[in-house]
Amino acid sequence: MKQQQSTMLAALWMGASVLSLILMAISGRATTRVLDVLQVMEMRSVTGLLMLTPFVYMAGGLRAMRTQRLPEHIGRNAAHYIGQAGWLFALTLIPLAELISIEFTTPIWTALLAAAFLGERLTRSRIAAIALGILGVIVIMRPSLETLQLGHVVVLAAAVVFGISFTMTKSLTRTESALRIMFWMLVLQSIFGAIPALLVWRPVPMEIWPWIVLIAFSGSFSHYCMARALAHADATVVMPMDFVRLPLSALVGWLLYAEQIDIFTACGAALILSGNLLNLNRKRNKDSIVAEVP
Repeated sequence: MKQQQSTMLAALWMGASVLSLILMAISGRATTRVLDVLQVMEMRSVTGLLMLTPFVYMAGGLRAMRTQRLPEHIGRNAAHYIGQAGWLFALTLIPLAELISIEFTTPIWTALLAAAFLGERLTRSRIAAIALGILGVIVIMRPSLETLQLGHVVVLAAAVVFGISFTMTKSLTRTESALRIMFWMLVLQSIFGAIPALLVWRPVPMEIWPWIVLIAFSGSFSHYCMARALAHADATVVMPMDFVRLPLSALVGWLLYAEQIDIFTACGAALILSGNLLNLNRKRNKDSIVAEVP
């Protein structure tokens, strides 16, 4: 499915994805205080699939969701589910700051995998954007230089698996609509997570259901927005924009949970934003030059 290449549209869709991920984090914190993470993941997938049903119907029903690339959908969602499981396991082993620092190497793996398997170019501006983003993450999180622990290895592996998932999403956008990608994500992740969720299942209190609905909506919508963003620009352009989620999450933490923002967070956010602006301006200037050629 051919899409018009537009960095601006990709940025807008990725901005909506980042906002959705922040809402998912807020609702996820509320739900996991009461329910097991595996149960929350399963309820999110099933509820999200129910919410998606009217849109599937308007798009032509299950016939419109037929795909010739089911193995790729299975591979992409298996990778994503494994990455989530690894991330959660690592969360029990190492401090959150160290985990997030390593997790944000995902755009590096995505960019490298996209260059290796999708033929995307690693231009100087894209490399600079990635480098500034990683430097900003290091400044904000100030990861420990102590001996590597099992949790570090696990979350690094999860970041690589997330990179595989995002790269496969980009490949799927070449022939699959964002709605179809989302449909198969929710169906397959519901299947993958059914047995693990049943093993830890417990009754859901009524006050948790609004949070379940929010996490289902925001989690599913974030993937839809990311798929749309990847349809409008290369993965090496889109994924560094995800770095903006880190300073925004810090702001939300300060507003909702009284988590302080220090000078390191401010400096890291400036580096991250500078890298993204460099990448976006470079691509926009290039597009302007090409547009002026007869």
